[in-house]
Amino acid sequence: MTPPDRSTAPLPSAAVGGAGVIETTGIEIIAEAERTARPRDLVWPWFAANVSVFGMSYGSYLLGFGISFLQATIVAVVGIVISFLLCGLVAIAGKRGSAPTMVLSRAAFGVHGQKVPGIVSWLTSIGWETSLAISAVLATATVFDVLGLASGQAVTVIAAILIAALIVTASVLGYHTIMKLQSVLTWATGAMTIVFMILTIPHIQWSAVASMPHGSPQAMVGALVMVMTGFGLGWINIAADWSRYQKRSASDGSIVLWNTIGGAAAPVVLVTFGLLLAGSDEGLAGAIENDPIGALVTILPLWALIPFWIVAVLTLVSGAVLGIYSSGLTLISLGIRIPRPAAAAVDGLILTAGTIWVAFFATSFIGPFQSFLITLGVPIAAWAGILIADVLSRRADYDEKALFDPAGRYGSVDWASVLTMVVASVLGWGLVVNSFADAAPWNNWQGYLLEPLGLGTFVDDPAGAYWDGNWAYSNLGVLLALVLGFVVTFVARREKIRRQERGA
Repeated sequence: MTPPDRSTAPLPSAAVGGAGVIETTGIEIIAEAERTARPRDLVWPWFAANVSVFGMSYGSYLLGFGISFLQATIVAVVGIVISFLLCGLVAIAGKRGSAPTMVLSRAAFGVHGQKVPGIVSWLTSIGWETSLAISAVLATATVFDVLGLASGQAVTVIAAILIAALIVTASVLGYHTIMKLQSVLTWATGAMTIVFMILTIPHIQWSAVASMPHGSPQAMVGALVMVMTGFGLGWINIAADWSRYQKRSASDGSIVLWNTIGGAAAPVVLVTFGLLLAGSDEGLAGAIENDPIGALVTILPLWALIPFWIVAVLTLVSGAVLGIYSSGLTLISLGIRIPRPAAAAVDGLILTAGTIWVAFFATSFIGPFQSFLITLGVPIAAWAGILIADVLSRRADYDEKALFDPAGRYGSVDWASVLTMVVASVLGWGLVVNSFADAAPWNNWQGYLLEPLGLGTFVDDPAGAYWDGNWAYSNLGVLLALVLGFVVTFVARREKIRRQERGA
């Protein structure tokens, strides 16, 4: 008799399950007795993680595409809402399968085939949480310098260590602690953010905002892709992690609704307000490139800096906590057999190292950040399209045991899904370009399909190479990967999904 393959088997649960001070549950199935969450509870983690004042800085990023305030507002509302709606669709899988996102994705990719998108997901989460921690460190250094309290490298190092410690501690404690913290942070940080917005209203110049010229439709598409990858698509690979404690009786529609409201409500307001600020002051818009939060500090009265700093750090930390928690689960799902708290701690060490490196050695923050977003955004979009099509095609709950058994109904590798993701990613990378060639030269290989398709021309100017053409900077590759992954899966795998649900 062939021994069972335990390479992907979940770690044993502690006797207390996941409800103790430290959550012991890793990637295993949540026990029915512990599934007590309600759909509206999803508001807390998503709202607290996205109420960050960092969202205001997207006003500058969107206007950088050369579009007007009206166009940017439309792009922001549509992109943010749709991207979090997609997160809500993925969250349905968490309710149906009671397991983390990257474990549930095995139903589409196979138990071992899932490691392909799993690695991309882990890198994405690590990058996101590091970028949020960096923003918090830069904000700390700026506020302390403005107030004359301290300055120099010592402040940066201490801030990086303390902020990383906050993130890792909450992540190690786990789901139940995080949900309680996020429910408190939602009200506290939300209220304070409104106060800061009121304080900065005098800086808005309505005439300057209204006089901004309209940009091309292609520029709007590029801005739309950026806002989608910067918000919902940046979280989509962890969406089911927060719905796996939902009651099995919860309706799919309610999960999608509350996930979307929780994620989109704050960013829609913050980005729109950020557009007003950036459109009123070109100097502020330019300063956001190197230090998003620090730039906003400059327009606040002196007495508000400490409260602003506290709120900014807490909101950024709350977002990073979600990332660290989920990246730890993803690490375990890849076959790294360590307890969940240890996995969160490992990712915390990586976050700390990355934060210190960027804070000291990176000359620009937004360049590498946006380049990173688009590069990993392409395969994540392809994976999301595949998983969403898989979720919408299913009529029954997952076979939970089969998610951990390569010999089960989901198989070891689903080559159709793996190849769809690879092909969609390759095509997608050919239709995106690195807008920050100097800050992130390692990404200049992208855009190889633009010239053959007549969508852009590469100009090797001695003063600085650039792409010429209306579609060159629209980042069509992200949308192509998302749509292609969805359509191919929805059409080609429907019969296979039916066979899986029949147990064949």
